[in-house]
Amino acid sequence: MKINWGTAIVLVFIGFMSFILYFVIRMNTEKKYEHDLVTKDYYKQELAFQQEIDAQENSKDLATNITIKKTDKGLIISFPQDKNYKEISGNVSLYRPSNEKLDFKIPISLSGSEFLIKDENMIEGRWNITIDWRHDNTAYLYKKSFTY
Repeated sequence: MKINWGTAIVLVFIGFMSFILYFVIRMNTEKKYEHDLVTKDYYKQELAFQQEIDAQENSKDLATNITIKKTDKGLIISFPQDKNYKEISGNVSLYRPSNEKLDFKIPISLSGSEFLIKDENMIEGRWNITIDWRHDNTAYLYKKSFTY
């Protein structure tokens, strides 16, 4: 059987489309190729974005902001000395860009102006920290990327 040019071109196009379609289906069905949003409640977080901007502006207006320091015991978060530590409340969120399973959130409970995240909870590598805290009904937000 002879194949003319028209039939050959159609067969090549069908082969190419089948090849591309195979990879599209494979990428969408296999678990190891998951493509999730950065956070599960991305759209809900987007709605509260103006409050986040206001809290970051409040943090910029502080005389001294939060400082983070790595020690042998772990990660020490130092809150401003001019704020009464007994009135500080909020959450510390640590986000690991490379592994969602390492993310965690800790409520702030202070017995001094420093907060310790133990070394056993931290793994070496890049982290994003978000400290969402309140003092005297004023919201503050501190965000930073660091390498532990």
